[in-house]
Amino acid sequence: MLRRLLGDWRPTWLDLLLSLAVVITGLVESLARQGPHPGEINDPVPLAVGAVVAGTLLLLRRRFPTTLLLALISIGLAVRATAGDGYYAAWHFYSTLILVHTVASAAELRSRRGLAGLACVLATYASLQTFQRNDVAEFMISAIFMGVAYGSGILLRRQIDRTLRLAERAIRLEVEREERARQAVAEERARIARELHDIVSHNVSVMTLHTGGVRMRLGEEHQRERDMLLGVEKAGREAVEELQLMLGVLRGSGDLDPGTSQPSLERLDELITQVREVGLDVRLRITGEPRPLPPGLALSAYRVIQEALTNVLKHSPAATAEVVVAHGPTGLDVEITDDGTGGPSPADVPGTDGQRSEGGRRSGGHGLTGMRERTAMHGGELSAGPQPGGGYRVVARFPVDTSVATG
Repeated sequence: MLRRLLGDWRPTWLDLLLSLAVVITGLVESLARQGPHPGEINDPVPLAVGAVVAGTLLLLRRRFPTTLLLALISIGLAVRATAGDGYYAAWHFYSTLILVHTVASAAELRSRRGLAGLACVLATYASLQTFQRNDVAEFMISAIFMGVAYGSGILLRRQIDRTLRLAERAIRLEVEREERARQAVAEERARIARELHDIVSHNVSVMTLHTGGVRMRLGEEHQRERDMLLGVEKAGREAVEELQLMLGVLRGSGDLDPGTSQPSLERLDELITQVREVGLDVRLRITGEPRPLPPGLALSAYRVIQEALTNVLKHSPAATAEVVVAHGPTGLDVEITDDGTGGPSPADVPGTDGQRSEGGRRSGGHGLTGMRERTAMHGGELSAGPQPGGGYRVVARFPVDTSVATG
């Protein structure tokens, strides 16, 4: 019951200090002024008990201020009835001022709770005048003290409200500043993307045109060289198309140019042909019943195969490789293996510096990391490592949600 009433409320250090001050001053007043003469206390026990109870109530002053102010009036009446003399305890007046201040700071005066608190304060002031016979000066002094306590509570509440408004405004400005910073970053990314697109695509286009010109100047006796240059032309055109796709992604538009086609598993034959022209004997095997796949998943599967074959060409002395695409009922498995024998060594491939790890792959490259990220993006998993009999094996498993129409 008590826990439900209090909730997460806890007394503050100020509550504890005020409570302790009222208890100590009440005990000192009750015991030090004990005596039979006028102005002294005949029986200090009721006043001491009342001081302890009043100090305890102050611990809950911020939780139930109006109720505790009424309870304090009842305590004063009970102490006067028990003690049986006309002595008015100072601790009762101090406690009253503290609770009046708390009532004023608890709610806006124009609210229902604020009006109820004001009515309780006026009733408290009226009850104070019944504890002893007061002259006009005493009436005025108690009214001034009560007014100052109530006014200070109002000022405190307004200051707290102003501080909260300023804090909310600061938070709102911080959120807006972060949003502007994100927009600036997005605009800078788009600008850099445009610049990269203009520079790289222009140079690649020039290289592709020059390659085509050289191919056309070669005679029929250089058919192999012509075929290799044709592969270079195709790779250059694909690079320009992919740069356009990446530019759209960096701009954040999400709208792809309908005139460009993304690589997918349907273009695996072209990829295999290009790799074969370089000198690696690649065999492609497709199992299961092919079905339409989400464009993003198909693109990621294609990229995994492309990156794995690129690693074979650059970092593994392999003569043959095999690509297996398995269409399952709930997923797509892609497996790329190589024999790891024959072919050039990594030291003979420009840019490898002879560094090999993970079964012939460069330790400093980002190929495997990129493949893992692409696979994990679709909820799949990728495993890569050397085979017991030699060579290297890369397996990527992509789950496919058959309930989603892929178009």
